Amino acid sequence: MTRTVIIGGGANGLSLARHLARRGEDTLLLERNQLTSGTTWHAAGIVGPLRATPNMTRLAMEAITLFPELEAETGMSTGYRRTGGYWLARVPERMDELRRIAALGRHVGIGPRIVAPDEVTCPGLDLSGHVGALAVAEDANVNPVDLCMAYARSARAAGAVIREGAEARDILIRNQTVTGVRLADGEVIEADRVALCAGAWSKPLAAAAGLALPLQAVEHMYVVTRPIDDLPDPFPVLRDLDAGIYIKGDAGKLVIGGFEPQAKCWNAFGPEGNRPFLELPEDWDQFMPFMQAALNLMPGLSDVGIQHFMNGPESFTADTRPLIGPVPGVGGFYVAAGMNSVGVMSSAGIGRLLAGWMLDGRPEWDAWEVDIARADPLTATDAHMTARMQEAVADLFALHWPGKQPVAGRGLRKSVLHDRWAARGAVFGLTAGWERGLWYARDQQERALAYSVSDQPWWPIAAREAARMEADAVLLDLSPFTKIDVTGPGATAFLNANCAAQMDVAVGRAVYTPVLNEAGGIEMDVTITRTGDEAFRLTSGAATRWRDLGLLCQRAVGVDLAVTDRTEDEAVIGVMGAGSRALLAALSPDDWQGFAFATSREIKIAGQHCRATRISFVGELGWEITVPVAMAETVFDALVAAGAQPMGHYALDGCRIEKGFKHWGHDLGPEITPLEAGLGFTIDWSKDFVGRTALERQKAEGVSRRLCLLQAEGGPLLLHDEPVWNDGRIVGLTTSGARGPRTGLDLCFGLIEVAQGETLAETAQRLFEVEVAGACYPARVLARPPFDPDGKRMRA
Repeated sequence: MTRTVIIGGGANGLSLARHLARRGEDTLLLERNQLTSGTTWHAAGIVGPLRATPNMTRLAMEAITLFPELEAETGMSTGYRRTGGYWLARVPERMDELRRIAALGRHVGIGPRIVAPDEVTCPGLDLSGHVGALAVAEDANVNPVDLCMAYARSARAAGAVIREGAEARDILIRNQTVTGVRLADGEVIEADRVALCAGAWSKPLAAAAGLALPLQAVEHMYVVTRPIDDLPDPFPVLRDLDAGIYIKGDAGKLVIGGFEPQAKCWNAFGPEGNRPFLELPEDWDQFMPFMQAALNLMPGLSDVGIQHFMNGPESFTADTRPLIGPVPGVGGFYVAAGMNSVGVMSSAGIGRLLAGWMLDGRPEWDAWEVDIARADPLTATDAHMTARMQEAVADLFALHWPGKQPVAGRGLRKSVLHDRWAARGAVFGLTAGWERGLWYARDQQERALAYSVSDQPWWPIAAREAARMEADAVLLDLSPFTKIDVTGPGATAFLNANCAAQMDVAVGRAVYTPVLNEAGGIEMDVTITRTGDEAFRLTSGAATRWRDLGLLCQRAVGVDLAVTDRTEDEAVIGVMGAGSRALLAALSPDDWQGFAFATSREIKIAGQHCRATRISFVGELGWEITVPVAMAETVFDALVAAGAQPMGHYALDGCRIEKGFKHWGHDLGPEITPLEAGLGFTIDWSKDFVGRTALERQKAEGVSRRLCLLQAEGGPLLLHDEPVWNDGRIVGLTTSGARGPRTGLDLCFGLIEVAQGETLAETAQRLFEVEVAGACYPARVLARPPFDPDGKRMRA
């Protein structure tokens, strides 16, 4: 039997201990002070099972079943009680967001309803400035301390050991694998797995083990009123989203809190950082906007006194999403931290998710949204995290505009060509932490476009940029691509064992392939170029850099090869469009006419040594030019001087959907197989590879769902996670969407239920609708992509 040590006795550590112990794992939980004494004890105790995304909803929904089960199992009250609740909206654009969330909630089994202000059944509210609300019957309250005591009893009953007053000082690692924990008193505890669940206090322990955690503690404040006569019991959870506040009932009193811009950072490692059950000083200057917003919503509060002002630390992350999962590159090391004020309500789901991840080797459901492997080490610096707290806390309630860009903490990662793109008019946005031109503005008016929940104001610009590829050439900023070299005597055999496609190809061949898990799910979506006898270059998306690198290193243990991250050593410029061949030929002595599709070679452009790979994510004739950063500006300047113009990331994304190209993290992931995703053409069935057995079984049985490209009518704004309807029921969700800049069509991918043996042509005969913000739009499955379906332009 293996042993797991959990560091941290808050809600998530205790939930994890319970889930591990109930699966037979030898589990030891270490708490430096007393259980719940960090941040859990003062949590507001709101249980909101409906969140803005499917995966966060899945985490929070687990509470609906587990909290009552805990009471029955342990005989202890958790204080869990359904109260119902309302998400209040003051602007029409917020209602668009709430309608999208409501549709998601209905799909996963929650019963949200869109209601008018006069349908909000809570006395004493002034809703004259509101336009509507989302009613959620499943909203509830829980007592965080009581919940944790029930977790602890359940964990102990299943065999877990819980030690209070045991402070972990170091996580011990040998040969990139966890071996145990050293306590502050010098005691060493051996372990096969360590889970760091220490909340705001996780960062130094992680750093000592080589992990940079983007965490920051802030002061989170709420007040508790004096008892209020005739207060409804139960009192619904109120979220006045556009005012940034929440109000909930508490034994005849009200709790009022909120999530503000310019949140106050708190040093968890200062003089008071180790004090249990810490309360920070009252700060009415900081809290007064919340109090005024509450008075505006409930004018009768002006006659109610304040019984208690609570100010305690809460842990937030750079992107306001939790950090959960295995640490890339360190075997047996796991994290669950940075809960952004949803830790208690999500603890049931987090415990289940992480326990399964630890014991089964993969998460029970798609966890990319919260996966710690997404975290860029640069975001973990104190300076960056302090800057992000200007808006990360407020983002919990802020309106999630389509394409909304952060303002604070920008400029962490810029390509060597950043200033060149800027000079060409780039309007930068963050994509996977990198500054990239979303579109290229001709004037100040195009630079300062407003957000919208309907037609996007940048659509005409994207169409203008993409149209240049019809006859000319455009330049794409592809430098953020993840670039990893796999070299050494075992490289070919290693990649062939891990990739679905055949890797033993001619030197200079570029191969598109998924890398799978044992269940056949897609762990990586990569293009691999053979650059030598035992040398390969892997190229994947920018967002998966740390995940992909960690997975390769994990699988390469004991293999005679080197895995090297080259992402920041080289720039990549996409040269795309019908005029790309002539443009490159004018700048290079090399043969571009005989340059076959899906091949790669060393070439010269403007006298600089580069590598050109003929491949395209936009479906046009073109090449990806990889050049050492020292020479990138020279090459870029020559391309611009020859007449190439930049094309933004938004146009690129629309073009890839027009061509039916999928994207990992949206359309592809560990829960979908190549057969379901329409990527069966990548599989070489003549060899063995990870996931083959599962795919053979699925091939024999037939798929029960299929990733399809749909065209919707009526002009909806297609984003992701919109329900797809057929014959009066939901048969799937969209995964990504865009308006095609060359076709003008509204397109999306949708993962759709299909009958056994149903062909794509048969699926295309079915009548579908896509529900977008409460309205249903007719949609049809496309058997072929709408732009250049035969690929003649790309392979010209």
